[in-house]
Amino acid sequence: MTIRLAVDGRGPLRRRILDALVAQSGGNVEVVLHLGDRDADFHAACLQRMEVRNGKKGHLLRDHLTKGADMHLLASPDFQNLMATAVDQMHRGSKYYNYRAHNLVNLQDYLDYYHVVTQALADQLTAAGATHALFMNMPHLGYDTMLYQVARSLGLKTLVLCQTTYSDRFFSMQRIEDMGVFDPSVGHAPPLPIKKGDQPDLFYMDDRWQKEGPRGRITAGAIKNYLKHIVLRDPKSLLRPDVMVADLRRIARIYGALPEWRDPFAKFFHRNEMPYYEMLASCEGQKVDYEAKFVYLPLHNQPEMSTSALGGVFRDQALVIETVARHLPEGWKIYVKENPRQNAFARGPLFWQRVMRLPDVQILPSHAPTHELTARAQLTATVAGTAGWEALIKGRPALVFGGGWWKSFPGVTRFHEGVDLQAVANTAFEHEGLEHAAGQLIARCHDGVIELLYSRMKEALDEEANAQVAAKGILDLLEDRVPVTFGSGAKG
Repeated sequence: MTIRLAVDGRGPLRRRILDALVAQSGGNVEVVLHLGDRDADFHAACLQRMEVRNGKKGHLLRDHLTKGADMHLLASPDFQNLMATAVDQMHRGSKYYNYRAHNLVNLQDYLDYYHVVTQALADQLTAAGATHALFMNMPHLGYDTMLYQVARSLGLKTLVLCQTTYSDRFFSMQRIEDMGVFDPSVGHAPPLPIKKGDQPDLFYMDDRWQKEGPRGRITAGAIKNYLKHIVLRDPKSLLRPDVMVADLRRIARIYGALPEWRDPFAKFFHRNEMPYYEMLASCEGQKVDYEAKFVYLPLHNQPEMSTSALGGVFRDQALVIETVARHLPEGWKIYVKENPRQNAFARGPLFWQRVMRLPDVQILPSHAPTHELTARAQLTATVAGTAGWEALIKGRPALVFGGGWWKSFPGVTRFHEGVDLQAVANTAFEHEGLEHAAGQLIARCHDGVIELLYSRMKEALDEEANAQVAAKGILDLLEDRVPVTFGSGAKG
């Protein structure tokens, strides 16, 4: 049977892999729908921003007529949660967080657009006779999640790929919710040597984020983005120099109260963001009692895959904090640390009002070192973050709320209502068991770099050779010659 493939894959690296995949299949794989860049059937990013950018087949929504709602998707028992997930992801394109914003304003706008896009995708997949859908990254941008949801509702066989952080290999799964689900006792791969107490080498993190440093000063980039905001969002203020002077003074105070590395308005400015940074500034003088009994809860950067795709209902990180608080043993604290890459998205005043109503919560200063916190905490709680893996390396237990790739490892407890946090804190596991589980996981992964950001994992990446290797692994998965990394097909 010919595999009639729908693909979400943006960027030249993935395009090269896709071309190699088709060539290697010897005619057994036909791409019938490709969401990508302008050389794809439809331009994907324009769906997120509601722009008119054509692919080879034009624009997905132009001249599209439908017979009505996509009943396959509507009939899904989890339809409301599916729609809420996509709406949450589309919100990242709001004018409050992007200069290149879409025109969606209220909830009904988001719901309407969701139905328009999913109907168009359903009609395209049906007309093309698609049998499989391939996602070359975890769907988390809105348009890709809608494609994934429609493909699942139509009964297509879905294959989701995700780059690993620690090697030039990638994970695979049939469903998003399978991320991290496998049986580490199955398999005979050698253990992966891990130095106990070591710190993961995360190239996207900065050492300055873990120690106290000099305060910042307002930058030229901040002033430029402030003026951009005034021109695009509030031109009336150009006639009120007093308002603009007051704004700039407020911005200068924010910079002076935060670490030099943060540079809050270097990429984007909106007046709504200022209260968020003022709240962070108010926590910079907090003292941290490392001798207390505490749950360490580092927040994820948001919006991002770890919450938008892998969090489920716990993409709401205030809910994570509230849930931990509800299960907290007497006398314990919850130490919450903001992600150093975070801006005001999903962190409005009401978010912090929810958190600050909890008497056992302390918001840590930005310089509180996450390495010491994971080592001293009774346990580390996270949706899907690397902090959980860091705690395990130190021999400390982790509580996971979402789809951490390490969630089947020894020392991990998956959240369930009524969880006993004292019992979680007392979880004992052997470091050798961790190395064994990591070895079994790496053996289930597939060779190749599929995410350009991670190409630095291989010096002078040969993109053509990489494309051939990655394509072979994907073809083996599509043709069921090898099992997926995670989920029901991962055993055996």
